[in-house]
Amino acid sequence: MAEPTKHSHSGELKIGLVCALLAHTMWGLFPIYWRQIGNADSTELVCHRIVWSFVTLGLVLPVMLWRGRWGGFRVVYQQLRSRKVWAVYSIAAVMIAINWLAFIWAVNNNRVLEASLGYYINPLLNVVLGVVVLGERLRWPQWMAVGFAAVGVSVMAIGNGGLPWVSMAMATSFAIYGLVKKKASLPVLLGLMLEVTLLVVPAAIYLGMRLADGVSTMQTGTTIEFGMLLGAGLITIAPLAFFAAAVQRVDLSLMGILQYIGPTLQFLVGYVLFGETLDLPRKIGFVFVWTGLLIFLLASQFKRRRPTLVAEAS
Repeated sequence: MAEPTKHSHSGELKIGLVCALLAHTMWGLFPIYWRQIGNADSTELVCHRIVWSFVTLGLVLPVMLWRGRWGGFRVVYQQLRSRKVWAVYSIAAVMIAINWLAFIWAVNNNRVLEASLGYYINPLLNVVLGVVVLGERLRWPQWMAVGFAAVGVSVMAIGNGGLPWVSMAMATSFAIYGLVKKKASLPVLLGLMLEVTLLVVPAAIYLGMRLADGVSTMQTGTTIEFGMLLGAGLITIAPLAFFAAAVQRVDLSLMGILQYIGPTLQFLVGYVLFGETLDLPRKIGFVFVWTGLLIFLLASQFKRRRPTLVAEAS
């Protein structure tokens, strides 16, 4: 009887790995998609992303709830009656809007390397927030990792005459987003629906003003750009759905390693495909950040394996 269970677990793990790879690969290649909509400014693109995510989720989620996912309509309705839920997701909505705006601005202004740096810094910033906000304690390898990242950012700031604010805005907003979502009770896609619901009215007003002025990309852009704007919701939701499926099947330790596929692909897109400049301060800064991440990953892996080794020894 054990053999089918083993095969079943192996099959679930393979599905989870495929979903994780798809999610992080899509996130890593996002700059290519948004760069193709060259006529739209950053704010307009973010607003399209919000509105069409709202429309797409509005079509998909009722069907899923009707089929009994997440406990069905009644359970979700009970959760939405909580003021705490609305407070948590209101903060999350603001943070994800800032993150999306900084990211798309970086893509439109040849700063994809800085965008990738933001996502490299993010896990280390999560650790710092854990100490400051949650009172967590760090071991010396984790402090060393944070120190290397801080040196890397400082080198870039000094060498390029200013702090890489795009990287810091993306890392900070996403770190706060992650911290707030620790208090979240809704599944990933339902949570995203609540977030875009809170943002959709101002986003729709902005897009309406662009249409009224005759300067909307949906009016002035090409047919391909028009179609890509309509697909902004699907492009946003698809990797999140893959990620949600992966988290249910893959160990968090492995997911922690796989998360660096996205920023690594973004780095390659910025440097190789878009030809962004990687000057000496940036090279040194990235080396320090990558070294810090390596120390962080090794320390995390050792921390997870140590209880297992102790248990086996006893």
